[in-house]
Amino acid sequence: MLLAMRFLVCLLGLCAVVAAQPPVIPVGMDAYRQWARWAYQRIGARAYMRSTYDRSGGNERADASHFLYQEADDFNVSLDLEGPGILYFVRYNHWHGSPWHYEVDHVDHVVQETTTADPLHPAQGSTFLPVLSFPKPLAWTWADTKGADLSWIPIGFAQSLRMAYSRTFYGTGYYIYDQFVPGAKLSRPITPWNAEPPDADVLQLVGLAGSDLAPAGTDGIQERSGKVHVVASGAVPVWSEPRGAQMVRAIEFSVPRAQALDFSSVRLRVTWDGRAEPSVDAPIGLFFGAGVLYNRDNREYLVKSFPMVVRYGADRVYLSCYFPMPFFRSARLELVGAGVAVGDVEWKVRTAPYRDGLNQVGYFHATYKDHATPEPGRDLVLLDTTKTEGGGNWSGSFVGTSFIFSHAAVLNTLEGDPRFFFDDSRTPQAQGTGTEEWGGGGDYWGGENMTLPFAGHPAGAKSAQAAVGEEDKIESAYRFLLADLMPFGRNARIQLEHGGVNESTQHYETVAYWYGLPAASLVQTDELIVGNEASERLHRYASPEASAPYEITSRYEWGPDTLQGQEIFAAETDRGRTTKTASEFTVKIDPHNFGVMLRRKLDYSFPNQRAEVFVADGNAARPDWKPAGVWYLAGSNTAVFSNPSGELGATQHVVQTSNRRFRDDEYLLPVALTQGRKSIRVRVKFTPVARPLYPGVPMPDLAWSEMRYTAYSFVIPGFRRR
Repeated sequence: MLLAMRFLVCLLGLCAVVAAQPPVIPVGMDAYRQWARWAYQRIGARAYMRSTYDRSGGNERADASHFLYQEADDFNVSLDLEGPGILYFVRYNHWHGSPWHYEVDHVDHVVQETTTADPLHPAQGSTFLPVLSFPKPLAWTWADTKGADLSWIPIGFAQSLRMAYSRTFYGTGYYIYDQFVPGAKLSRPITPWNAEPPDADVLQLVGLAGSDLAPAGTDGIQERSGKVHVVASGAVPVWSEPRGAQMVRAIEFSVPRAQALDFSSVRLRVTWDGRAEPSVDAPIGLFFGAGVLYNRDNREYLVKSFPMVVRYGADRVYLSCYFPMPFFRSARLELVGAGVAVGDVEWKVRTAPYRDGLNQVGYFHATYKDHATPEPGRDLVLLDTTKTEGGGNWSGSFVGTSFIFSHAAVLNTLEGDPRFFFDDSRTPQAQGTGTEEWGGGGDYWGGENMTLPFAGHPAGAKSAQAAVGEEDKIESAYRFLLADLMPFGRNARIQLEHGGVNESTQHYETVAYWYGLPAASLVQTDELIVGNEASERLHRYASPEASAPYEITSRYEWGPDTLQGQEIFAAETDRGRTTKTASEFTVKIDPHNFGVMLRRKLDYSFPNQRAEVFVADGNAARPDWKPAGVWYLAGSNTAVFSNPSGELGATQHVVQTSNRRFRDDEYLLPVALTQGRKSIRVRVKFTPVARPLYPGVPMPDLAWSEMRYTAYSFVIPGFRRR
């Protein structure tokens, strides 16, 4: 059978396996303990980041306290999901909002922070409560992070998940969760979280951050080392490997402390399999998460993260990288001078055999951008895979950032929100609340430095006045994604707002870390344009009680529409229909799929759109409908804002409607209902959610909106190493 076979491709005399099945996706605690599979494709997984951001595109109260709806004054909902999935990350500003409700499969778990009892007198050494459910090093409070409460505890849910804040003062938060194609190959079943303590072996593993995590001395492990002198200008070869498929498990450098600052700007370049461009090309300081190798207060660790380490010894500075990096034929590592010669650079590279398929993993990338003069009104683009290394389709995962956000110790630029777009979506699948929030802090870290396994602010003074030199004014942060990595199947665009409304003129430098294979694992196979007579006829669209097509002139959520009176994002016009019953349509799919993703463009002015989904063979004379699950999108372009003036202030009910009615939303269809079929018939049956925006307010009009349905098939990447 095609879907079960494995075959060989020979490359320059070396044979490597090409797999015809997707890799197993590590889920839950396995996402940590199987960290060596960081590079592997997550075919059938989708990651999303939701938050309390200002729906108007501005920065109202630093993106705090904008809720989907309020079920009660002490139940203000910021996240509402149906279907199975895993919540991998949560960030709050300090204790604000606590007690928090984690409603997992309709069971309400109350989570608090020790300052909750007396928020006017913060408790030093605070913890999450129950403390056994949220221990370090997977959960941290503001005492360690310098401003935020963070949790990387996986929270599984089989049916639904809601998160609600009991208090609304400065209720800033963002959340990263995964959902999966039903039938995807997961390392373990998804089970609902019941406040159980996280696995001890995972806590021990993450607690090793800062030490050598890579395997050594086992069968097939090889380590090479040496010393080089980096010239002021030009490239110096460091290491190369021409012997076929392997996985780099560690890259280490050390330099004398006196040369560390000069070494910061030396460029690290790594080229895989003789490709035309290097996949890693970044300044050393930024690549290793520090931004700059300047150690103001003589800390032992500038960066003590899981994949990156910068450690200061008595005489030398040691830099280590443990991101797994596969290649199939050859690898080349070199250092490029940045104007000043650096001598006595010691290096080590450790490799292990790679024995899995060519299309099972992605090349490791560190894409560097220098944003010397940010464009007013427009996000910084940290990564656009359609324009990287020749462009085209790329499949893989976004796994983090390292960035300098000011060379002048200016911190208010940190109001900028991250916005990430994957696989043609025009709505950001990831929308955050601020730059330091993305870096694991809050309130600009109070200007202090910190380093955690997956987030940190390693360099930069509290202010320009407090800086002891120009190097001390360089402000940097990092954010690494492991369990909460973000897969993509055809393209990724990683953007960061500079300042609260894209107004900052600070000099940014950024590195986007990602795994990518130059081949798609998600292919578009069809698109229905609702309201277009020819397209509806071609796709056998049927919705007898649907509205007549109507036009909408609106926008997506892309940041402020205007800046200083100048329009940045013009409104556009499209058309669609609504229904209060059901719609049916047929779309083509790839018969060799491993599940199908439907993306719907909709009018988000209709709240809490929910439908039961059914699927049948698209070629059958009579549909034999099989249930596929529930498609639910909570909220609308009308949100409720509550940010009282004091910690214990009464909940407010401020209704806010943005001018952004366009939204793209995704739904994952089960493998069992799509595999082997060339087309499918889809039925969406509207099931209204009769919930007011807050108690006592009139019920809005409810309907299912449909403007476009785009079908994408998950497939094995068609990658062949030339």
